[in-house]
Amino acid sequence: MTPVPAPHDLPQQVERALEEDIGGGDLTAALIPNEALGQASVITREAAVVCGIPYVEAVFGRLDRKVRIDWRTTEGARVAAEEVLFHIRGPARALLTGERTALNFLQLLSGTATAAHAFAERIEGTGCRLLDTRKTMPGLRTAQKYAVRVGGGQNHRIGLFDGILIKENHIMAAGSIARAVEAARATRAQVPVEVEVENLDELSQAIAAGADIAMLDDFSLAAMVAGVERNRRAIRPLKLEASGGVTLDTIRRIAETGVDFISVGSITKHVRAIDLSMRFEWAT
Repeated sequence: MTPVPAPHDLPQQVERALEEDIGGGDLTAALIPNEALGQASVITREAAVVCGIPYVEAVFGRLDRKVRIDWRTTEGARVAAEEVLFHIRGPARALLTGERTALNFLQLLSGTATAAHAFAERIEGTGCRLLDTRKTMPGLRTAQKYAVRVGGGQNHRIGLFDGILIKENHIMAAGSIARAVEAARATRAQVPVEVEVENLDELSQAIAAGADIAMLDDFSLAAMVAGVERNRRAIRPLKLEASGGVTLDTIRRIAETGVDFISVGSITKHVRAIDLSMRFEWAT
């Protein structure tokens, strides 16, 4: 796969994570002689898509530059249960202090990438793309959206600043879909304008208003098929995004209706961390 650039705020995320764990100092690691060396192996207890290597390296690089990591896998690789992900060696204090923070990043991001991969794999060959949402862990949005890309998904907007998504309350406040889209265009923001629609009539309004994308919210499969056909006949067709209650069992059928994107909030909101284990021993 094409390498995915690490988030620009990775150093700040690692710094915050270490600060909340270490605070004024690791009282337990201080019991170990400063000159003591250690080594360890990290294994995965379950199959996964690996994600978080840059974070692990940043954690230990921040604690002690004498720490050496020997990776036995790569970012985005699929691994089986009981596989060794990496060996690590260096000052024992740094290894023990950084263990939890490093594994927290690795297990959370691998869990996100694994979930994204499972959904993306189901729609391969359809031409439809998997999107994430803003339903992310507070403070870790860019990290999780990075993991979605590593897993084979695509990012929707990162936040409220890089895309306009007109929802029911915005439409009500503006007076209509047409007025909301007109107001969005008046801002002259060079970002896509998307409208959430709940039925075929609202889809027609979004098409007529000149939106860029329509989000088909909780449409039935039959309504999606009708919406795709209606959009196809338009003079200026929109991109169509399906959203709402998507599961691994339903995503393929949704993709086959002809929509361009399917957004799935659960890949970041309901993420389950991958089970990892670090086995430590003294080194000479």
